[in-house]
Amino acid sequence: MPAKFPGRTPALAVLFPVLLSFLPACGGPADAQGGPPPAMPVSVAPAVQRSVTDVETFSGRLEAAEFVELRPRVAGIIDKVHFTDGASVAAGALLFTIDPRPFEAEVARAESQLAAAKSRAELAQTEYARAQKLLDSRAVSRQEFDQLAAGARTSEADIKAAEAALRVARLNLAYTAVRAPIGGRLSRANATAGNLVNEQVVLTTIAATNRVYAYFDGSEQTFLRVRAAGNAKPVVRLGLANETGYPHQGTLDFVDNRLNPQTGAIRLRASFDNRDGRFVPGLAARLTMTTSAPYQATLVPERAIGTDQNRKTVVVVGADGQPQFRVVQLGALQDGMRVLLGDAVKPGENVVVEGLQRIMPGVPVQPQVLKVDDRGMPLPPPSMPPTSAAPQQPGQ
Repeated sequence: MPAKFPGRTPALAVLFPVLLSFLPACGGPADAQGGPPPAMPVSVAPAVQRSVTDVETFSGRLEAAEFVELRPRVAGIIDKVHFTDGASVAAGALLFTIDPRPFEAEVARAESQLAAAKSRAELAQTEYARAQKLLDSRAVSRQEFDQLAAGARTSEADIKAAEAALRVARLNLAYTAVRAPIGGRLSRANATAGNLVNEQVVLTTIAATNRVYAYFDGSEQTFLRVRAAGNAKPVVRLGLANETGYPHQGTLDFVDNRLNPQTGAIRLRASFDNRDGRFVPGLAARLTMTTSAPYQATLVPERAIGTDQNRKTVVVVGADGQPQFRVVQLGALQDGMRVLLGDAVKPGENVVVEGLQRIMPGVPVQPQVLKVDDRGMPLPPPSMPPTSAAPQQPGQ
């Protein structure tokens, strides 16, 4: 039998009241954790309505309105180069001279052949006239008369062939003087005096400078908006890499006849005046284009737009503080403000611009309404002065 110790309390009898004393203390935090979560603070700004026009931005490349690869039209030896590399020339200016002597000789030969053909034609015509008189008196056979008539007609054809050969010879002689077909700025001379050239050799290139084209690609939506504008030519503005903004204005003058099925883009072209020679073909260009007439639209800050899988959403906070997720269709971006198509958001409704990641469906939030500028962009909240720590009371 276990020994008994009189006057001692068993250990279990001592521990049991202690354990019971902890149960109320443990139940307090558990009950607190099961309550509703606190409302999270978010920053909101009102959606605004104003008149807007759709303006899109593009990247493009400048090209000359006219560009010519100058090739000789006859083969021969370059006799002289008449321009300085990089010079500006007018249409018709003499640029190269090909040795003309072989072509002058060909002209002389063609002239002699024409003279011989005319002499033969005169003789054939005289014999034909004589035979016609003799035929009336039956002094010549009908067969001989027909032969003389055919000879006269053949002589006339020989004259025409000789005249055509002479025209070709004179044309080739004229081609020995290579002239500028258009006015513009020249490249360097690829062939100098003494070189043998033919129709395959590019002597130089000429780029017209009075106008330049900016080629760029637009989306299918851009094409549809441009087509909806009808005959009105959209205004296109251009800026170079070293310029601020888009200081140069031009017009859209060409839309391609098909969209690229791989990219869904279509080639567009804008024309710009270049009489001052500011633009050089090949330069990169930044472009903006107005693609719609003015219309009333609802706008929200771009940072208010969220993504839910493949949908774009905004969060509207009502007077009760409940967040409402709304699916929206996006329009153009205007100075940091995004145009919303349709009526998913009404002007004046508060949309969340900061704190989207803290929002949970069904849980109210504490909205802080931010002031906005004249564009509708929210202004940063005023900074709060730091609060100093309260002095401790003696004995704390």
